[in-house]
Amino acid sequence: MIKQIHSLISTRAFGNFILVVILVNAVVLGLQTSKELMARTGPVLDLIDNICLGIFTIEIALKLIVHRHRFFLSGWNNFDFVIVGISLLPGAGGLSVLRAMRIMRVLRVVSVAPSLRRVVEGFISALPGMMSVFVLMALIFYIAGVMATKLFGEAFPEWFGTLGESLYSLFQIMTLESWSMGIVRPVMEVQPYAWVFFVPFIMITTFAVVNLVVGLIVTSMEGEHEAEDNKATDDYRDDVMAKLDALAIKVDSLSAKK
Repeated sequence: MIKQIHSLISTRAFGNFILVVILVNAVVLGLQTSKELMARTGPVLDLIDNICLGIFTIEIALKLIVHRHRFFLSGWNNFDFVIVGISLLPGAGGLSVLRAMRIMRVLRVVSVAPSLRRVVEGFISALPGMMSVFVLMALIFYIAGVMATKLFGEAFPEWFGTLGESLYSLFQIMTLESWSMGIVRPVMEVQPYAWVFFVPFIMITTFAVVNLVVGLIVTSMEGEHEAEDNKATDDYRDDVMAKLDALAIKVDSLSAKK
């Protein structure tokens, strides 16, 4: 029985079926945000939502039956278990926020689709290297924040009056959100040489440090993809060697009979 269940949940068809259910559930959860649709077809949408949740629950139960305690050794299994578990919690009263968190079921697409898993795994493996970049970014922001407060705080207290306001304004400038007409040009009308401070800051943070983060993520994703390819190659080699060994044993047995 357990072998049959394992064979079922390991098939590509079962995985594709779960993926379709996730996508259908995502559409239903989006439609449930419309008051007009809920007034006309609310019971039907709720029924489809409950059916999808039931399918997810059965899937988790089948995996628990097959893998038992080994189920929790996989990070992706734990992720699915938490997402489905949150959906099963009551959504009334003070726990109404949990009803809104049902949309997190859509994130199960990540655990079902191998390509998306590689992206997430690559991002996670890049986090240790990214921490060094974040520390560097924090140092740059702190130094620039103190300088901006001293240079422009008196004339523009709404943007640079305190260290916190300066850091927020610099963050806005880093994201290039209305940085020129919204902040820098008004400052330059009072202090014409303010560009000497802002232009290098943008060059360092937006075009240098941020690109370091992107480079780390891309490199990590390439490493994950290479490791997966190597594993597939090793598995294929081991399978071929096992078949060759079995063939050699058969040949030896036939030779012995002669």
